[in-house]
Amino acid sequence: MYDADVRKRTLALLTDGRSLNSVSKETGISRAAIRAWQVRIDPLPRLNQEAACSQPADTASYSYLLGLYLGDGCISPHPRGGHHLRIACADAYPGLIEQCRAAILAVRPTDKVYVLQKQGCVAVTSYGRHWTCMFPQHGPGKKHNRRIALEDWQQEIVDAHPWEFISGLIHSDGCRITNWTVRNGKRYEYPRYFFTNKSDDIRKLCTDTLTKVGVQWTILARGSDPFNVSIARKDSVALMDEHVGPKH
Repeated sequence: MYDADVRKRTLALLTDGRSLNSVSKETGISRAAIRAWQVRIDPLPRLNQEAACSQPADTASYSYLLGLYLGDGCISPHPRGGHHLRIACADAYPGLIEQCRAAILAVRPTDKVYVLQKQGCVAVTSYGRHWTCMFPQHGPGKKHNRRIALEDWQQEIVDAHPWEFISGLIHSDGCRITNWTVRNGKRYEYPRYFFTNKSDDIRKLCTDTLTKVGVQWTILARGSDPFNVSIARKDSVALMDEHVGPKH
């Protein structure tokens, strides 16, 4: 038997747009029982209705945050309803941590943001009722083990703000480094950008967007795994430097 509080908390997950199957798996309560509760208990009002789920307050900041999320982000349920968005940022890049925090606040001004210190990194974290709506790519397991595709409204935002999206991807799973080579006995150094991700879908989102803004790229395989997107041509690196730049 479950008391009224358990029933209400369970139904609250459904009012956040969760499927019956996912709520059943999370709570351990059978779908039949939850269906019965839907009939017996009036649906709970949804929270934060002043902002539509698929309408970020700042679309440019959302495009950047989407890139960060696809690289180093995750969403986890809160026991009392709602979800936590977490973006992992290395301690070595305080500027990135602040950019991430500012982007979250711009996207959801009513949700609080806090930083949790972990070993070697921080988790920039925000609790809210609509993070699963904002990032429908969330799901169980690692991103590279499931299909990742943008919704039409997300693609429209990325098309409108491609450099912000690319910046988020590079600032999460990418880097700007200095390579060198020897020609005719002389050492030459040149800058290069990399984006590394195991997900074929996420790498394609990256390369499709790079192509749209005129950046030439190649794939460098690690063994037999094509995990690395490389940007090394001088004019393309100059474009990246102008719009993205290194993490700091």
